[in-house]
Amino acid sequence: MRFVFALLAGMFAATAAYGDVDPAVFGVLEGWSLPVPNTGSAIVCHGYNCNFRTQVGLSKADHARFAALMAPGRASAEAERRALAQTTAWFEKRVAPEAGTAHAKARSSGGSFIGGDPSQFDCIDTTANTTSLLVTLDRLGLLRHHRVSTPISRLLRGGGPHFTAVIEEKRSGKRWTVDPWKHDNGQLPDVWPVERWSAGG
Repeated sequence: MRFVFALLAGMFAATAAYGDVDPAVFGVLEGWSLPVPNTGSAIVCHGYNCNFRTQVGLSKADHARFAALMAPGRASAEAERRALAQTTAWFEKRVAPEAGTAHAKARSSGGSFIGGDPSQFDCIDTTANTTSLLVTLDRLGLLRHHRVSTPISRLLRGGGPHFTAVIEEKRSGKRWTVDPWKHDNGQLPDVWPVERWSAGG
């Protein structure tokens, strides 16, 4: 539950921003004891509630791959969302050999409060990882039509909280989720309007 409270506290933190990132994003990451993302490496959360953390180096070849995947997104906001989905799926596969998450399954959450399974992600892990990826893409200058927004949560039908990373379209102000949790590792995430996601779609 400490991550639930950290998310709520982080939303109100006053942290300096750069690029097109909501300042509260950095408060959320700080509340999860995660560093501000940089372009040289990524901290991959896994094993439920970020119980396991694997640092993965990001090379110039990785940066080039990010740029290639995001290039079609220059055309429009809709195209950029499609590119973000492809990039998120690729990134999960990219870090899997080092994090041991190649066989992570959709909707995993069974070990959230008992130590966890390092081969799996819960929604805290996927939210932290996706948000960090989005900030990295922003730092690389690869987001044209969106800014990185603060993660959000809702209650699942079973009563537990569910979290997701969020982007905001610059022109319209409309917010969209980038949520891989309901899919196996390396599959496309749900890039949905926040209203649809919040309604339990």
